[in-house]
Amino acid sequence: MDYESISPQDFGAGLRGLGLNLLVRDVRGEAAFLVNVYGMTAHRISADFAIMVYGDQVMQLHADHTYAANPILGLVPESPPRGAGASIHLFDTDPDIAAARATGAGGMILQPPTNKPHGLRECCILCPDGYAWVASRPLTETERNAT
Repeated sequence: MDYESISPQDFGAGLRGLGLNLLVRDVRGEAAFLVNVYGMTAHRISADFAIMVYGDQVMQLHADHTYAANPILGLVPESPPRGAGASIHLFDTDPDIAAARATGAGGMILQPPTNKPHGLRECCILCPDGYAWVASRPLTETERNAT
């Protein structure tokens, strides 16, 4: 799928499986955060919408005002965190690199990079819109043996 030239109708009709769509105050700002901290690729960035690609996964950012006729908008709190209780895991992102980038990009480290007993090194970063993004990678053999 060519994300830069596909029509909205063809894009929507081509989506399959599980979809992630986040409502944000500032699409351009959130897209820049995701590109800078997690190395995502952003397509079709506008004040209203962006297609974000992480590996082979596609997600969408929509500005709040694009949901004016949607009942979900009434559930979104005025103040972050917007995604309280949800964590968005990016399993192919080095948490140490993401944490180092996050502060300069406007993120807040909720949990610094930590080796976890479930075999991952993770950090949790709150983006400016209040979503909890968890960067993680598998522990190395040395890290696994140290726990």
